Amino acid sequence: MENLHNLKIAIDFDGTIVEHEYPEIGKEKLFAFETMRELQKHGALLILWTFRAGNELDEAVEYCRKKGIEFYAVNKNYPEEEFNSAISRKINADVYIDDKNIGGFPGWSSIWQQLSMYDDMEKEAIRKLNRRKSVFRRLFGRKKEGGRS
Repeated sequence: MENLHNLKIAIDFDGTIVEHEYPEIGKEKLFAFETMRELQKHGALLILWTFRAGNELDEAVEYCRKKGIEFYAVNKNYPEEEFNSAISRKINADVYIDDKNIGGFPGWSSIWQQLSMYDDMEKEAIRKLNRRKSVFRRLFGRKKEGGRS
């Protein structure tokens, strides 16, 4: 799953990683931490993207840390970014995982399946591209001795 390397994934906390019990921390969603650990193992950069701030945010970050998840950034595009109220808090990510998606939250096993399909699609695209190159080589390749290609 090389294609997950450096893929930025913004993940909401309440209703996505845990059940929505804001300002408390709800019950952990099934497969949330297992999926996030696998994504990180394959090189994805996880960004915690949440409404929480102050102590409530600190509690959420610590909760995830205790479960083995260290985020690439928290409510930022990259770790060194300084908060500036004049700049939008919109996170620049490749994928957003949130319970407010159209159709609702699909569940972590569905998210894993969808993201892991990228790898299969990439391999299929490379296979097709290589097959096309092979056809073009046969059609337009240099002739070897004896007139054969």
